[in-house]
Amino acid sequence: MSGKGSAYGTPATDTSFRRTYDLDEYAEKARVRESAEREEAKARYEAKLAGKKYYKPMTGDETYTSARRNVLDLEASVGKTVLVPAGAGQGKRGRGAGFYCAACDLTFKDNIQWIEHINSMQHLRNIGETGEVAKASAEDVLRRIDEVWERLQEQKRAATTTLKERLEIREEEEAAEKEARRLKRLGDIARKKAEKEAAEKVKVEYGDDVRIEGEHDEDDMMAAMGITGFGTSKKR
Repeated sequence: MSGKGSAYGTPATDTSFRRTYDLDEYAEKARVRESAEREEAKARYEAKLAGKKYYKPMTGDETYTSARRNVLDLEASVGKTVLVPAGAGQGKRGRGAGFYCAACDLTFKDNIQWIEHINSMQHLRNIGETGEVAKASAEDVLRRIDEVWERLQEQKRAATTTLKERLEIREEEEAAEKEARRLKRLGDIARKKAEKEAAEKVKVEYGDDVRIEGEHDEDDMMAAMGITGFGTSKKR
C-alpha cells in the first residue's frame, strides 16, 4: 500500500494537504475564555447575593449617555414578512420574529419591552455608554437653549418657505396649463388653415370651370373615348 501513489504524484497516505492547527494557541484561547466565564459567573453570583442586577463591567472607553436624536419608528415593520430560521431564537435569546437588538442578541415581541430594553443599563453598557449623563454647566445650558431656539426658528422658516414654494409651484403649473391650452388652440387654427390652403391648391382650372383634381376623371375618360353621353328611351 505504501508503494502506491495518488493521481497527484504523492503517496496515498500523505495528509499534508489538510489544515493544521496550533494546539497551544487554541488551548490558550480556551483557557482565557474559561477564566472570563468563571469571573463573570462569580460577579453574577455576588450581585445576586447583594440583591443587585449584574451589568457588564466597564472598560473605560465608554461615553456618557445622551438624549436620543432620532425618533423610534415602531411601525416600520407593520405589514412586512420576515423569514426566521427554525430554532434561531430560544426565548428572547437570538434573532427571532419581533424587535431584534443586535448589540444584546435579544428579541422582543412587543414595543413596550423593546423601549424598556433600549433604555436599560444592560443595553447602554453593550453599546458603549456608561448610563450616566454628563453634568451640564451654566454655559452648556445656555448653549443648549440657543440650539433649541435656533432649531425652532429654522423649522418655522422651513414651513413658511415650503408654503411659499407650494404657492409658486401652483402658479407655475397654472401658467404652464394656460400656455399649453394656448399653444393647442394656435395649433388647431394653423392646422385648419393649412388644410384649407391645401384644398385650394388642388383645385386647377378646367376651361371656364374650376374643379377639384380627380373629381371628373370618369368624364375625361369618356370624352377621350368619344362618348358624349348615354341617351334615354323615355319618350317625352
